[in-house]
Amino acid sequence: MNWKSEWKILVTMAGVFLAAFFLPVETARFQGAVIESFYMLKDYAQEHVIYCLLPALFIAGGISVFVSQGAVMKYLGANAKRVMAYSVAAVSGTILAVCSCTILPLFSGIYKRGAGLGPASAFLYSGPAINVLAIILTARVLGMELGIARAVGAILFSVLVGLIMAFVFRKEELEKSKKQMVMPDEESKRPLWQDIIYFGLMVLILVFANWGKPGIESGLWSFIFHSKWIITTVLSIAFGLVLFKFYGMKKYQIFIIALGTILLYLISGGNTMISFAGAVVGLSYFTSTAEGELKDWFDATWGFTKQILPLMFFGILIAGSFLGRPGHEGFIPSEWIEMLVGGNSIWSNFFASISGALMYFATLTEVPILQGLIGSGMGKGPALALLLAGPALSLPNMLVINSVMGIKKTSVFVASVVVLSTIAGYIYGILF
Repeated sequence: MNWKSEWKILVTMAGVFLAAFFLPVETARFQGAVIESFYMLKDYAQEHVIYCLLPALFIAGGISVFVSQGAVMKYLGANAKRVMAYSVAAVSGTILAVCSCTILPLFSGIYKRGAGLGPASAFLYSGPAINVLAIILTARVLGMELGIARAVGAILFSVLVGLIMAFVFRKEELEKSKKQMVMPDEESKRPLWQDIIYFGLMVLILVFANWGKPGIESGLWSFIFHSKWIITTVLSIAFGLVLFKFYGMKKYQIFIIALGTILLYLISGGNTMISFAGAVVGLSYFTSTAEGELKDWFDATWGFTKQILPLMFFGILIAGSFLGRPGHEGFIPSEWIEMLVGGNSIWSNFFASISGALMYFATLTEVPILQGLIGSGMGKGPALALLLAGPALSLPNMLVINSVMGIKKTSVFVASVVVLSTIAGYIYGILF
């Protein structure tokens, strides 16, 4: 008998027993925290899974199947020119405007196809952090100075975080570089422009389906918001034609998906979420029963789904129980947070960065949350620190990154974001 391993089991069992024995189930705070965890999970499921995460998973599956490894390595690989690689990573993340969880399947897709650790990490940070709409909203609600500081900091951080990751794990990147140099070029099965149209349409469907309501009922953003489902429908029709023309999906399959989507919309009384989910189910069924590339696309998408969703839901439950939703409390009282992020000390900025890194922020929700915290006495420096760390990280996000890159790389990535955010917040607080 291996007593060392048996002692580990005994200590684990004793820890679980003691936690259960002293569990404060009778207290109002514990009961509220449990309820908050499920409320947050419900909010995420209702607001983000169908419109946001499912399209992102299909995009990630498409990257794994339809994007040649040679193309990924050319622009984002360990041997790619740094200026090109980090520029592509930052720009690619910027146009998506997604949250810290939705970026995960896309990051997993390019990382597993051979992207260098540095550019892949830059992409992972830039997707949620360099959100043009969120930066504009920050400037309008919280002030132009904070909006500009967020924009500059997020763009700079995407590159710095990538460079830090590449430097710390340079030996591994060197080995990857050597392996990629001897790999034969992978021939593409179709012209590049066809794949560009395919991915472009999926990204646009993701963007417009999740287009948020602007603060004012006029102007271009408002017009797009009120027209977003017409735009999404047109894009979906175009996507169906692309699947038929370039990727071998049958006409009758596309017709059935379209007809089912329309019927679900009419039967549900105009519920776009039900009809959108029906379209996803139809696409999943026909790709899963197809052969060749379409079947590979579904299999890759399903693989990402199994890897990401369970960890993400577990992380959301934990984050919700400790921090609660905006305006509600979990285990940690909101007064503690407001007390700890006042002023402009290194500690207050560090605490703001850590709090932001653990909390889950849906896209654009960080602005009203910060508006309330600033009104309660939060300093300008800690506000920027939270803005730079919060959207890019969350507890669910960390769990999934760990499953993709391992604990060492995840720890360095998280630490880089937190430390850089703390420094930026402190300097901003001194200047303003």
